[in-house]
Amino acid sequence: MRSFLPAVAEQLFQDIQQTYHDTSQIPDDLLIALKFVFGSCAVPALDLVDQRSVICLSSPSGRQAFQVLGSSGRLYVCFLSCHFCPCPAFSYTVLWRTEGLLCKHILAVYLSQAMAVTLQESVSDQQMSVLLSGTGGL
Repeated sequence: MRSFLPAVAEQLFQDIQQTYHDTSQIPDDLLIALKFVFGSCAVPALDLVDQRSVICLSSPSGRQAFQVLGSSGRLYVCFLSCHFCPCPAFSYTVLWRTEGLLCKHILAVYLSQAMAVTLQESVSDQQMSVLLSGTGGL
């Protein structure tokens, strides 16, 4: 699912998953690695996870999207399947300047999944189609 991320990022998420499952904490060495790999978006992403701002929307057809309530109060719909977030930071930093791997919203999705704290919500296939078409939110 995350084949577009560097192997070091993949390993980091696996290490976080293992240690968080065992201890309900992320050790300092992994926090430092997060900051090193993901730069300035690491701490804000962790803050979004702490606030339980990530919701996984799943439809009966198996499609998934993630809603992330940003620090500004805006709701962003992120898609890991195509590595996309509509926030300005993603467009500027990741797509335009290619200075980062991802924005804080997508990193928050990966972290909340690794830590198994993602909120889950079922939606109909019709609701998911509307969400995927970009013609409205849920």
